[in-house]
Formats: sequence, structure tokens, C-alpha cells
Amino acid sequence: MLIRALLMVFTRRDWKGAENFPTSGGFVVCPNHLSHVDPFVFAHFLYDNGHPPFFLGKSGVFEIPIIGRLLTAAQQIPVQRGTSHAAEAFSAAVAAVREGKCVPIFPEGTLTRDPQIWPMTGKTGAARVALTTRCPVIPVAQWGPQEIQAPYAKELHLLPRKTMRLIAGPPVDLSDLYDRPLSGATLREATDRILDAITRQLETIRGEQAPAARFDSRTAGIAEIGNPNRRRGTKSSGTANGESS
Repeated sequence: MLIRALLMVFTRRDWKGAENFPTSGGFVVCPNHLSHVDPFVFAHFLYDNGHPPFFLGKSGVFEIPIIGRLLTAAQQIPVQRGTSHAAEAFSAAVAAVREGKCVPIFPEGTLTRDPQIWPMTGKTGAARVALTTRCPVIPVAQWGPQEIQAPYAKELHLLPRKTMRLIAGPPVDLSDLYDRPLSGATLREATDRILDAITRQLETIRGEQAPAARFDSRTAGIAEIGNPNRRRGTKSSGTANGESS
């Protein structure tokens, strides 16, 4: 209620594709991730289209006074990235889908490091949940939150009001993968299909073509989580490398 009121004041909305959301049953919805602001914008899009979101969020956010209590009360799902506790988040996400909930998962796992803010290579958490539950996976592209706050910037630019452009695409077809073992190759193929679908929607919003090769933090030598200016192998408090949902 609080955040939606602020977004109604400080943003304009150009929303499309809501007809692609399932009318019943749980599902996974996968957006691109380009700003610390975009989870709120994305939640607004889902909520106003009748699908209250149940997010997977890094556990540190749940430790923030007041905010953490609100997130817990709203039944959001904490993820301890790079630890064995990530399996608990996977189980919680699967349970939420089976209970008929809308579970957003950012397949990139963190803010994109792509210099032009295109979707980068992803983590396999969304694919694992989708293949385990055989639920619909809805790709969503968003563009506009980065004008309020650029990736990893501290400054907010609320005025003049920015337009938040979001498009939900049709479900990603993963049905041919359902009976395969959940191997690394299967999960990677499913993840690539999800990211391809998001990228196609984003190309529509931006009116331009994405790079032929998706940006990969590992090959670029950039830290996979945390500050992208930190080179791999450099110590940093409070972060850990590894797969996350």
C-alpha cells in the first residue's frame, strides 16, 4: 500500500501483455533486472494485474529493521546466496507455486553487468523451479527503472516523472524438457530459453536489437554478485560467489 502510492505519484505506466498471465494456478514470472528500483516497479505491475508477488530476496534485506518485518509479514522468501540454505529457498518457491502463488524469480540472479543493460547470462534457479513444478513461466521485460536509479548508483531521480514500460510475453515452452533429468545441461537450456524470451520482449520496448552474445560476468572477470567493479578473487565483506535462485 505504501510503495504503490509512491509509484502512482512518481511514475507513469506503459504496461502490456497482462493477458499472458495464467488465470488460475501458480506460476513463475521472470523479469530482467536493471535497477535496485525495478523490484518495486515489477511488483506494482503484478499486483495491479491481480497477481500479488511472492519474491525470493537476498537474506540481508530481511535483516533491515522495519523493512525486514514487513517482508516477512508479506510472506516473501529469503535466500542466503552461495550457501547450503539456498536449497531451502528453492523448496519454499516450489511450495509457493504449488499453493497457487505468483513467484517472481530474476533469472540473472543480480543486476545485469551488461554495459548496455541487456540481460546477461543467468542462474538456473527459475528453470529448476519451473521444471520441478511444470508450471507456466511468464517472461517480462522492463525498461524505465534505470532512469530513476542507474545500476549500482546511489542517486534517485524521481522528477520529472519517468515512464515504466513493462511487457509480459507468452509462456516459455519448456514442455519437451519435463521428462529429462534435471542435469546442468537441461537447466542451462531452460534458462537460456527464458532469457531469450525476456530479451525479445525488451528488444520490442527499446526498439533495437540485443547483442548476439549474452554478457557473461565470469568470462569478463567481473564479480558475479555485489559490486561489479570488484574484480574476481578480490575479497569483499558480506558477499559470496555461487549459484543462487
